[in-house]
Parts: sequence; C-alpha cells; structure tokens
Amino acid sequence: MRIGVPRETMPGERRVAVVPGSIRDLKRAGLDLVVERAAGTSAGFTDAEYEQAGATIGDPYAAEIVAKVQRPTDAEMERLGSGVTLIGLLQPLTQHALVRTLAQKGVTAIAMETIPRTTRAQPMDALSSQSNIGGYKAVLLAAEHLPRFFPMLTTAAGTVTPARVFVIGAGVAGLQAIATARRLGAVVEAFDTRPVVKEQVQSLGAKFIEIDIKAEGSGGYARELTPEEQQKQRELMAERVRAADVVITTALVPGRKAPVLVTADTVRAMRPGSVIVDMAAEAGGNVEGTEAGKVVVKDGVTLVGETNLPSTVPYHASQLYSRNVTSLLQYLMKDGALKVDLADEIAKGAFVTHEGKIVNEQVRGVVEKA
Repeated sequence: MRIGVPRETMPGERRVAVVPGSIRDLKRAGLDLVVERAAGTSAGFTDAEYEQAGATIGDPYAAEIVAKVQRPTDAEMERLGSGVTLIGLLQPLTQHALVRTLAQKGVTAIAMETIPRTTRAQPMDALSSQSNIGGYKAVLLAAEHLPRFFPMLTTAAGTVTPARVFVIGAGVAGLQAIATARRLGAVVEAFDTRPVVKEQVQSLGAKFIEIDIKAEGSGGYARELTPEEQQKQRELMAERVRAADVVITTALVPGRKAPVLVTADTVRAMRPGSVIVDMAAEAGGNVEGTEAGKVVVKDGVTLVGETNLPSTVPYHASQLYSRNVTSLLQYLMKDGALKVDLADEIAKGAFVTHEGKIVNEQVRGVVEKA
C-alpha cells in the first residue's frame, strides 16, 4: 500500500506531512512512500534525503493514502479519487462544504484534530504537538516587538527590571508560552478557567491567577463560557492585562468563534509599547482589534495576529506532525491494509467521512445544522 505526500500549496504553509525520518516506521507498517518533488524543501528536507530513506519521487495523488498538513484546496480536491484515504488538519467542524464534498467524492477522510485526547492517542495528538510550537513562537514574537528586555539585567549603568508577561489559557500552547517566557527571564502570571492546571502553571515558575469561574470541558478543553461568565472574566482579568508588558492569549473552543477576553478599552489602558500576541486570531481573536495575519499598533499597543505559528518553525513542526501521522497509521494498519473500525475509540474520533457518509457524530451534527 502506498502513502502519497504532496507539496503543500496553502499560502504561508511551509510544513510537510511526512519527513524522511518516519519512512522506516511506515515501511514496517506496510506502507511505501511516494513524495511529490520539492514537497519537503521549504521545511528543510530535500528530495535526495527522501530517496535515501527509501521513498519514491512521483505523483502523491496516485497513492491509496494521501497525507497532508493543511486541508486540500479546490485544485487538490480534483486530484483526489474515490476510495482514497486523506489525512490532514481538515478543520471539519468549520469547513462544512469541504466535509460534504469529501463524502460525495467517496473519500475516506481522517482529521488529525478530531483524534480524541486520551492517553492511548497521545502519540497521534497533532493539536498538542503543533500548539507546543505555537506557544514557543508566540513568546519569541512578543520579545521581538517589545521595546525592552525580557530578563532582569544588572549593569554598570543600572538595573533593568524584568518584563511582566500574562498568559491567558494554560493548555499546551499556554504552558509552553509560560515556560519560554520564564526561560527568557520574564516574571510570568497565567490564568485558566480550569483550576486543575494550577499546579502545572506553578511548576513552571509562574503565578496562577485565580478567578471564580470553573469551565472544565471534555477532551481536555475548556467549555464555552456563558456571556455572563465571559463578561465577569474580562472584568477580573483587565487589571492583570493592564499591568503586563506582554499578554499572550490562547483561548479556543473547537468549532466555535474564539471568545473575546481583552476589550478595546483594556488595550487602551495598557502602557504604550506593550505587546499582545493573539494566538486565536484565525478563529476571530481573543482581543478586540486583532487582525488575523497582521501586526498592527492600536493606542500604542502592538497586536500580533499572526496565524499558523507552527509553520514558522517548519523543520521541527514537520518532524512532530510526521510522528503523529506515523503513529496513527501504525495504529490503523492491519495486515498491510487500513482498517476502519468505527467502534474503536480513536478511529471513531479520527474518521470524518467513509464510503460516502459523514461518520463522525460530532462533525455530522454540526454539518447538518449548517
């Protein structure tokens, strides 16, 4: 059985779905790799490396399985034949037309972001692996735009006080942001609606800000807050935001518009030169005034709305994503063929379409309502 790896064509995407280092494990699972020419170049992987590892350079869409990072474009959809299995970050909870088309074409679609966040599925958890990179890069972007040092410095000319960083959301991205900011020497505070993350925040050397709102959701996510809870949260957090030099927001609810946590009034009250990195920019943003894909200055505060932060670290982002894809395929391959067992917990979450139907219950419910 063959797995094809195309060159990503979505603007700004530099990652590749499978790297040369994963080929040996894929072959053990009964898969031969066909890679499109220059598929890994922008991530730092040459065609020669793929060939040396045992891959063939050719047409990836002729393979039985096609592994991508981004969802397919219209042109790529035309190249997908009936019966092909597509793997990627397909955004099925928001890309309703794509899901319908995949079902109509008879494509078996596997969405990496709907894999359940369970202990057994950890090696396949692409959301976590990519969010980890995003949280790291968010802090570096903040440091780039902040007109001051992150660490405390004692010099002959006097002492420089450390930057104050406030991280909103202590999921995978938030925890990595906390760790990176601490490594750079900042004083860090963090908030999350899930009290269970308090110890993790403190273990990284940050102060956990407690607000009397509890929003534990399923699958390791926070649930969506009610409008009243969101307003209370904004009011209680405003003081911490105003005191910060850097704010990093990471709050997302799968399939929903990102909640607005920092209002324009709060941004105006921040010190000129402060920086906010809104990691939810692509989903509408946690900050009023964020513009997706842009860096703007409003009321003296720099709002960083860069999207797809993992793609800005394409080498390691591709390595981690490739391991996620490889782990999933090793789990699903049985006797040299892809086994679709929708009674299995991991497969039930991962498969979106199969044999002309939308088989993921959550996705089907959302698509039918759209």
